[in-house]
Amino acid sequence: MPRWQDRSREAFPPLFSPVRLREREDAFARACAEAGETGAGTIYHVGRFDLIECAVVFEPDEPLAGARRVVLAGMNALAETIAADCPPERTIRFAYPAGIVFDEGLVGGARLAWPEGTEDTDVPEWLVFALMVRTASLQDLGFVADPALTTLEESGFRDIDPEGFVARFCRHLMVEIDEWQAEGFRGVANRYLARLPRAETDGVRGIDGNGDLLVHPKDGGGVLRTALVPPLLAASWYDPASGGPKS
Repeated sequence: MPRWQDRSREAFPPLFSPVRLREREDAFARACAEAGETGAGTIYHVGRFDLIECAVVFEPDEPLAGARRVVLAGMNALAETIAADCPPERTIRFAYPAGIVFDEGLVGGARLAWPEGTEDTDVPEWLVFALMVRTASLQDLGFVADPALTTLEESGFRDIDPEGFVARFCRHLMVEIDEWQAEGFRGVANRYLARLPRAETDGVRGIDGNGDLLVHPKDGGGVLRTALVPPLLAASWYDPASGGPKS
């Protein structure tokens, strides 16, 4: 079986300031509570045997409507972090906008937060992007095996180092953000769409300037729009009761 490469001594990129939390702390909640004070690049991460969890703070320079697209850039970075060490036959797909499906099973996802009361036309003081990826066996965690769910361990990874994973995610995230700033969002959008399952009736697909998914049907007619914000806030992949991906 493939093993997660031994990179436990990997350092975080210079622009990131890591904050390691205790095992049962909530990285997303902590980041949201402190984002106005700690500033951009602060990344909170939790060391758990069953879950990789982190949350990074951004200070965007554009209105909220466009800045929310950072969740799609973050999903690209998460997929690339997993893909770097997974066997080539494994598939990594997205469930729009922020669920991640690995080897045909739900393995985790991402959430995004911004200050309450911020309008779409306002430049937000901060954004928090948070991710969770399930690592340990579902049976080890006391759950019945479900083909719609999976973990990194059940898909072949061993000796997973959560902190090393988060450090590598930060590097992939930097690549996504740097391209966005230098060349615009098109490349980020195309990589995201490449991992989004396509229906047989889909024609040309795109990402609008506010992150909405646009689909031009093959048989013509008007453009079909799926708004980013409602499913992003709903986070259908997340189980509030357990504080982790749905099981």
